[in-house]
Amino acid sequence: MRPAHTVLDSPAKTTAELREALALGIAVNADNFQELARIDALVESAAPASPVGLRVNPQIGGGSIGALSTATATSKFGVALRDPGARERVVRACLDRPWMTRLHTHSGSQGLPLELMVRGVAAAYGLAEEINAAAGRRQIDTVDIGGGLPVDFASDTGIPSYADYARLLKQHVPGLLDGRYGLVTEFGRSLLAKHGTVLTRVEHAKTSGGRPIAVTHAGVQIATRTVYAPESWPLRIAAYDAKGLPKPGPPVAQDVAGPACFAGDLLAENRPMPLLEQGDYAAVLDTGAYYMAAHYGYNSLARAGIHGFTATADGVRFSVVRPPQTFDEIVAESGGEHADALLDP
Repeated sequence: MRPAHTVLDSPAKTTAELREALALGIAVNADNFQELARIDALVESAAPASPVGLRVNPQIGGGSIGALSTATATSKFGVALRDPGARERVVRACLDRPWMTRLHTHSGSQGLPLELMVRGVAAAYGLAEEINAAAGRRQIDTVDIGGGLPVDFASDTGIPSYADYARLLKQHVPGLLDGRYGLVTEFGRSLLAKHGTVLTRVEHAKTSGGRPIAVTHAGVQIATRTVYAPESWPLRIAAYDAKGLPKPGPPVAQDVAGPACFAGDLLAENRPMPLLEQGDYAAVLDTGAYYMAAHYGYNSLARAGIHGFTATADGVRFSVVRPPQTFDEIVAESGGEHADALLDP
């Protein structure tokens, strides 16, 4: 990725990180006024080579998943625009820094309705117009509207779509799309979630209290959010037999369990699906994006290998994207080279 196509947008950037980003030409969204003061010291009144913006919190409320709602009244992200005096201070900060040319907002991701996302974008657009009017020129030339298009984990309908979002933006914030502003987006999960499937073998099949349980190798280390917050992050699971063919049979309510040593390590609980038996396979759908990135090392469970495929007229070619984690790598990651660090000499 070219530096100019990269955005540094953390609420806890260090001075060293800011210095490196500005030197490389990476776009920087300052999270707060203290961070702006750090950037001031680094650029020393000269216009930086990097695009610099400010993240604002429109404080429009949350969606159905509170942990992913980033525009609430007390969100940790950005400058809270509805706090007393904050909006005026943002305008002044921009006017005092002619090189600050961007505004950024992100109201949330999964669990947030498109209408609420559009309200957040509208707030940032309105602020950009206010700053430009006060400056007497088009100082704010780019609006970073974040990402967060919700993913439909329940089906393959692809709803909501990017077209749905674009239609709402054109309806409610037409000035943002009339060519005067550059746009930056961050549609990571919605681009990649459907491009991953976790395949896991049923190591054992048992019954407890009359309920069938398929014990697999995929659990909290693969789908941490699903295990700890199943209502917010449910995943579909498809059943395949030992030959890799779709499993026939009537739906049977069963648990699909992972290998970790606590009772809640379940990918699905009391889920109706064809009965999984020893040697079968469970396919956990829609597990691209964060499921690849957010491995959980509890119980020293290894990171799974990732395999991709390319389909051409000549057939399908499989490739290793990331090899499985080895035993030696687990030991090293756990501090194996310093095993005697706390022992008496």
